[in-house]
Amino acid sequence: MAFGRSSRKKRPVEPVTLKILVAGGFGVGKTTLVGAVSEIRPLRTEERLSEAGRPVDDLAGVEAKTTTTVAMDFGRITLREDLVLYLFGTPGQDRFWFLWDELAQGALGAVVLADTRRLEDCFAAVDYFERRAIPFAVAVNCFEGADRFPTETVQAALDLDPEVPVLMCDARDRSSVREILATVVEHALARAERVREPATT
Repeated sequence: MAFGRSSRKKRPVEPVTLKILVAGGFGVGKTTLVGAVSEIRPLRTEERLSEAGRPVDDLAGVEAKTTTTVAMDFGRITLREDLVLYLFGTPGQDRFWFLWDELAQGALGAVVLADTRRLEDCFAAVDYFERRAIPFAVAVNCFEGADRFPTETVQAALDLDPEVPVLMCDARDRSSVREILATVVEHALARAERVREPATT
């Protein structure tokens, strides 16, 4: 008996897995972002803020915050049948930055989450990814009561290259976060393609 193509079982798609970092200042919403979009229960390493940490933890603008990430947040999202993203949320405080180099290994790109009330808090993350040539997009988390600015104004304030995407977002909203992650992947792949072009000419 002859078997046609139609009788063959379709092989399951083996998804490509990519690593994306989520960075930004203390209390900007990184843990919330990972939790909003992860299809698995997110791994969190949060600890309660202590009196001992008050001299080094700047709570200006986030006075109601009672916990902080001390290692990382981890989540996973399937963007397409053939594309899975592993999300690694970095700690936002200076004293945990020694972990960033470990987390950054093998990352395709990053999201730098920003708060217009404390825009300077994301300068360090922007500098980190620029120095290491890791593609990133800036996502402005639109907190209630925060001033809204055009993306061009944010781009100028952060002194970003014109190619760096800047988006407005709600870190609590799954569809908003998915749009950010898709933008990061597209930006990183487009940048990788541009880097390869000179070698093929």
